[in-house]
Amino acid sequence: MKYIYILILTCATISSNAQTTFITSGRITYERKFAQYTLMESIQSEEGMDAAWTEELKKFFPKMVADNFVMDFNENQTHYRILKENPDNKYMVFGFKPEESDLIIQNLADESILMKKSLFENEYFVKDSLPKFEWKITNELRDIAGFECKKAITKICDSVVVVAFYTDQIMVKGGPESFNGLPGMILGLAIPRLSETIYATKLELVAPEIPVPNPGKSKVVKRNQIMIDMKKGLDNWGKFGKVLVWSASL
Repeated sequence: MKYIYILILTCATISSNAQTTFITSGRITYERKFAQYTLMESIQSEEGMDAAWTEELKKFFPKMVADNFVMDFNENQTHYRILKENPDNKYMVFGFKPEESDLIIQNLADESILMKKSLFENEYFVKDSLPKFEWKITNELRDIAGFECKKAITKICDSVVVVAFYTDQIMVKGGPESFNGLPGMILGLAIPRLSETIYATKLELVAPEIPVPNPGKSKVVKRNQIMIDMKKGLDNWGKFGKVLVWSASL
């Protein structure tokens, strides 16, 4: 009887494992939310700005703006871009509004990245090595879009904390924006100092679309050129300038 029980238990375990699905390609939809009142109030407090100015802005701009992004992915690449630009979104902080021409392609096989990004009337075409992040993985779990995700933490720009949630059920080590390097796909991001979150809302098992972008008339640059230009142009903008640099570095 003991051996029969062990056999049944073994068969059940094998059956359970066989049902575990590991995904290597498809399309993920993400919702990016930006709490612009929270960010403006933070800037106002740190810079000693007149509160009346922020209160006046609140009459014309919504508390929260949201946009939908999609990421097509396969075992070797990810392609992240806005699903459709929302003309009704009123961004209080210029520089945060996404453009339909913007895209980010991570090549995980050769650890390179291609980016098209519009910032302050400048068009950048970036061809560079894939950025590396120092992740600290925790035991905290969260369900995102039906997947069990584990929490991890890193920093950008030396001091800006980024919280990520990844799932190893999707075996591609990519994520939204330029984030990568965890043991699975990143389905959630939170950047508190930018009052910004990006969370997956659904996964579709469709054939991914990963184009080969053409730089057109844009000058091909390294990723740090964006930071150099941003810091030069926003050097005297205080906390507001720092926020724009942090956002551009994602």
